[in-house]
Amino acid sequence: MYDLGHLGLVASILDQIGLVQTVDRFVGPRPGEKVSTGMALKAAILNALGFVTSPLYLFGHFFQGKPTELLLGPGITPELLNDDRMGRMLDSLYAAGVTELFVEVAKSARRAFPFPVRALIPLR
Repeated sequence: MYDLGHLGLVASILDQIGLVQTVDRFVGPRPGEKVSTGMALKAAILNALGFVTSPLYLFGHFFQGKPTELLLGPGITPELLNDDRMGRMLDSLYAAGVTELFVEVAKSARRAFPFPVRALIPLR
């Protein structure tokens, strides 16, 4: 039994919008990577919700004692979420174009959670 806190909810929402698949499709595969760019981004989002003031080389420490395979997927361990992998993830996202990627993720989220466009317009 694990206490996931808010991480389980956030991980589930990221799965519902297809974040990992959208990012991996947009960025493309990197041969030999054990953690895809999309999965590394999902880990970064989960990490940013609770460990934001630590340097990148401590990134994997956030996931120590947490069920990373449950949150991120089979075979994903804290040791794989190191500063080198996270740096490559950031480089890949930048090279692919973060604005265009944001649009793709937003479209995926809209498909997963349809709501009236009017809900996006602030009331006056």
